[in-house]
Amino acid sequence: MEVINTIGRRKTSVARIYMTPGKGDITVNNKDVAVYFPVDIMQIIVKQPLNTVEAADKFDIKVNVDGGGIKGQAEAIRLAISRALCEIDAENRPPLKKEGFLTRDARMVERKKPGRKKARKKFQFSKR
Repeated sequence: MEVINTIGRRKTSVARIYMTPGKGDITVNNKDVAVYFPVDIMQIIVKQPLNTVEAADKFDIKVNVDGGGIKGQAEAIRLAISRALCEIDAENRPPLKKEGFLTRDARMVERKKPGRKKARKKFQFSKR
């Protein structure tokens, strides 16, 4: 098996991953996953698909992630890893699909409208 590369997106974050057989190292933007995501919850989000299919120590993953915030980036990485695991073995698809890791979350920030303070908030109305 050679390098498998997939892409994952969430909000404005884009994650490109390169998965190779290895011992379970995850590198995000040339830093260890624990250094890049100091919050434990984000590390758990990134590793969820690997733990679901029990492949946590079978692959080395190199990630380039850009845009958005820390949570959006973690969820973009999760989608990319899930897609790569499906590409490796089709039997991984049902458990990942059941957990919802293969669904691209399309929710984005609504744009600001002209004549308003924010997307939906209006300026204060003055009667007199």
